Amino acid sequence: MTGLVVCVVVLALASAFGLWRARRDGRLRVRTKDDAVRLSAAELGEALGERATLVQFSSAFCQPCRATRRVLTEVVGMVDGVAHVELDAEEQLDLVRRLEILRTPTVLVLDAGGRVVRRAAGQPRRADVIAALGEAL
Repeated sequence: MTGLVVCVVVLALASAFGLWRARRDGRLRVRTKDDAVRLSAAELGEALGERATLVQFSSAFCQPCRATRRVLTEVVGMVDGVAHVELDAEEQLDLVRRLEILRTPTVLVLDAGGRVVRRAAGQPRRADVIAALGEAL
């Protein structure tokens, strides 16, 4: 009987964690710690967008990174003055540590000055990216 109780508790906790993670995954959030963070074109290795920049941290074998790349490319095609910069997290370890990137894909939305406006860990939805760009513009 004790084994059954333990099994039920473990399943309940795992389900709760799964629901919590699914709810947070890919949501573009404001992080107050990032308010002071500014990224320059030199740090990114490419020019910032005229109005905003979407920075994507990826890794080589990340399947959601490919889908995120497609979403961000579509958004860049729809909104003028927005650039998309994709960085390999393994090659940019100093930047990853400084920005506390814990998983890939992670997307940062920068305003024209390079300030981090929004951040998403996981694959963001196109509508959420467009809404975050509205804040950056």
